[in-house]
Amino acid sequence: MGSWQRLLLFGGVSLRGGGGTSVPLGRSQVLVCRRQLSGGDSETLKQRRSQILSRGLPKQKPIQGVKQVIVVASGKGGVGKSTTAVNLALALAANDSSKAIGLLDVDVYGPSIPKMMNLKGNPELSQDNLMRPLLNYGIACMSMGFLVEETAPVVWRGLMVMSAIEKLLRQVDWGHLDYLVVDMPPGTGDVQLSVSQNIPISGAVIVSTPQDIALMDAHKGAEMFRKVHVPVLGLVQNMSVFQCPKCKHKTHIFGADGARRLARTLDLDVLGDIPLHLNIRETSDTGQPIVFSQPESDEAKAYLRIAAEVVKRLPPPLK
Repeated sequence: MGSWQRLLLFGGVSLRGGGGTSVPLGRSQVLVCRRQLSGGDSETLKQRRSQILSRGLPKQKPIQGVKQVIVVASGKGGVGKSTTAVNLALALAANDSSKAIGLLDVDVYGPSIPKMMNLKGNPELSQDNLMRPLLNYGIACMSMGFLVEETAPVVWRGLMVMSAIEKLLRQVDWGHLDYLVVDMPPGTGDVQLSVSQNIPISGAVIVSTPQDIALMDAHKGAEMFRKVHVPVLGLVQNMSVFQCPKCKHKTHIFGADGARRLARTLDLDVLGDIPLHLNIRETSDTGQPIVFSQPESDEAKAYLRIAAEVVKRLPPPLK
């Protein structure tokens, strides 16, 4: 406690202040940026933005110690992206125990990794003032959720979010990793662009349910990665089918094979199907992901197959 707060200074303001002030509301805090810009400050900010834009796209710089970065993304929230990211990381480790795996949660507004990986606490600092990831189930994890109270919303504007993302990308001591799985926020906004343009990404995995509404946004997500020259490894069709535990009847609650139709449209592969199953939800909520807690289950084996398909499609690692 304390030392990591000195490191995380966003725009010259500590996380404890969240951009200028810390407002107690019952047992939680609302992190609010209240900095008022004068006319001169506003003009300076405009000039600064013009200078940044004139430089063009930033030069990609690898994350020290990380061989390959795999981003897990979706256009739509609520499709099981974080659950897929967590179980993909665990499946990569289970398929090859010689590989070191990390999991980075860059969903600043709604971090899920701490709960799903059953982790709490603040990261310690290394001698180089880098945050050390928290470790569970053999996976090194870093998340905004380790740096704020569990019930505290992060009420930040874009510039502060980008500063936070920069810290999560550049000020973490990952050691040596073969794969870093990045759980992206939903959508195609600033965070996705910042991550894609600042670090070399080996490939993106797009998660969607078979529902038309989710597929529309998954299509946009895939196209975004193509525009920023990130290879899309394929689609994961999540919540593909529900099987009644009593009568074994199968129901396609969100539609059938929607991701396969989208994959054909985009000339991509479907990496695998994950069923809508109570065990997946329960194990995620209790912080014991199904690949770890029930490795012999059909659901865990589906994630293991997806991880194998992901590895097949990765380019050679960075040297």
